[in-house]
Amino acid sequence: MDEQYIRDQISKLRIKKNVSEYRMSADLGHSNSYIHSISSGRALPSMSEFLYICEYLGVTPKAFFDEEIHAPQLVDELYKLSADLEEADVELLIQMAKRLRKAK
Repeated sequence: MDEQYIRDQISKLRIKKNVSEYRMSADLGHSNSYIHSISSGRALPSMSEFLYICEYLGVTPKAFFDEEIHAPQLVDELYKLSADLEEADVELLIQMAKRLRKAK
């Protein structure tokens, strides 16, 4: 994993969120070319800015760097939705996930 991975992952997640580089830059309070400068390799975000980017993209830093997660934004959403469920309901979700995994 290297700097290019960070750039590629930001671009991939931004595209999945269906937001332009320009819009994301503006939403983060930066110049119009901020995200483009990251994507093109001219800059990298600071650690605090990286955490803010993760929040904006709807993904935890852990999921951002986990190469085995194919849809980190959706995995994080599922986690948030299941966090306050009853234990029996979480067990049902686990059973369903296991069944779907077998069906692959």
